[in-house]
Amino acid sequence: MVVKRGRTAGILVACAGVVLMTLSVAGCSGWGAAAADVSAAEARAAVREAAEVLVESGTSRTRTAVEMNSGGTRVTIRGAGVFDYAAGTGRLEVVLPGEATEDGERRPIVELITSDALYMRNRGAGVPADKWVRVDTAGLPDGNLVTGGATDPISAAELLRGARSVSFRGEERLHGEKVRHYRGTVDLAVAAEEAGPRARKRLAAAAEGLSRRSVPFDAYVDERGRLRKVRHRFTFPASAGAPGREGSGEVSVVSTTTLYGFGVPVEVELPEPEDIYTGRIAVP
Repeated sequence: MVVKRGRTAGILVACAGVVLMTLSVAGCSGWGAAAADVSAAEARAAVREAAEVLVESGTSRTRTAVEMNSGGTRVTIRGAGVFDYAAGTGRLEVVLPGEATEDGERRPIVELITSDALYMRNRGAGVPADKWVRVDTAGLPDGNLVTGGATDPISAAELLRGARSVSFRGEERLHGEKVRHYRGTVDLAVAAEEAGPRARKRLAAAAEGLSRRSVPFDAYVDERGRLRKVRHRFTFPASAGAPGREGSGEVSVVSTTTLYGFGVPVEVELPEPEDIYTGRIAVP
C-alpha cells in the first residue's frame, strides 16, 4: 500500500447536502442455533469482536447509504469504495442527491479517509476542481460519522466496541451468504474508550456532538466473524431548516454500511501539500 501525506490545512467545511453533520467468539453456540440458544453475553461478544476481526481480514469493498427525511421526502446519499483495515485508510466515491452534470451524470465527491483526516475532491462550493479539501475529523462534531455523506466501515465497526443490550435475531442470507443478525445499542462514550487508537478521537468527538450517546444498531456477521453489514441510527441536534428535523429539535439519520469482496487490492495515495486547498470554503 502506498500512502503519501499532505499537510494539515486550516479550513472550514460543510459537506453539501449532508446533515452535520477471524474469529468466532469462544463459547458461542454453533451456527444453525435458534435465537433462544444464543445468550445476550454471546451476542454482545460477537459484535464487539467485529473491529478486531476486520483488521485481520485485511481489505474489502464497501457500499454506504445515509438516509434522511426532508419534509416527508426521504433523501439518500450513496457511496462505494475500498478500505485497508490494517492501515486504517480507504477511498470512497459519494454521490449527493441532485449533483448531476449537464450530460445527466452525477459527479461523485472522491473521499480519502485516514485515521485523523478526511480528504475530499470535487467538493464544489468554490474549491478548484483540481484541489483537495482536508478536514481534521476529530474536530468535527460527529467525528465524521456522517459529515462526509457516509459512515466508513472502520468507524462503523469500532462503534460496536461500545455495544450493549445485544440480542441475536436469527440467521439470514445476505448476498447469498449466511450471516447472523444482531440488534442492540451502542454507548458512544464506551465505544470511544474501547476503540483502537486510530478511531478513538473521532468517536470521542461523536460522543460529545451527538444529541444522544445511545445509538441503536443492527449488525450482520458471517461465519468467520466478519462484519458484513451494519445499520446505525444517529441523532443530532437540529439546526434551523435541517432535513430530518423532528419535533424534539433533533435530526435522525440512518446510516448503512455493507462490506464485501474481502482481499481486494487497495491503494490509497494521499494528495501532496500543493494539491490541498487552503482557502475558506463557502457553506451551501
